[in-house]
Amino acid sequence: QVQLVESGGGLVQAGGSLRLSCAASGSIFSIGAMAWYRQAPGKQRELVASIITGGNTNYADSVNGRFTISRDNAKNAMYLQMNSLKPEDTAVYYCNANVRATAISARYDYWGQGTQVTVSS
Repeated sequence: QVQLVESGGGLVQAGGSLRLSCAASGSIFSIGAMAWYRQAPGKQRELVASIITGGNTNYADSVNGRFTISRDNAKNAMYLQMNSLKPEDTAVYYCNANVRATAISARYDYWGQGTQVTVSS
C-alpha cells in the first residue's frame, strides 16, 4: 500500500506565500508523474501543476508564474511553492502520484487526504 501525506497548508493574506509538501511512503518501486490538484467549494477538482520524473513541469494558466512545483526523487517527495497568493487560490490541495509498487506491477494513481489553503483578502 502507498500513502501520500500533504502538509504546509494554512491561512495566509493575499500576496503571501506558502510551501506545500507531499511525502510518499509504503510499497514504492518507482514514482512516475506527480501532480498537485485543488478543489474549491462547489467546484470541480482541477489540475494545478504536474512534474515528471525527469523534471519537466506543467502549470495551469491561473498559477503560471506564481507557483513552482518540484520533487525530490530520493525522498519520494514533491513540493509546491506558492507565491503572490490570491483569494481565488483558496481550496483544498491534493497530492497525486503515479506509483509502481514492484518492478513487475502496474502503475496506479494514489491521492493524499488534502491540505486546506485559505487566502484572505
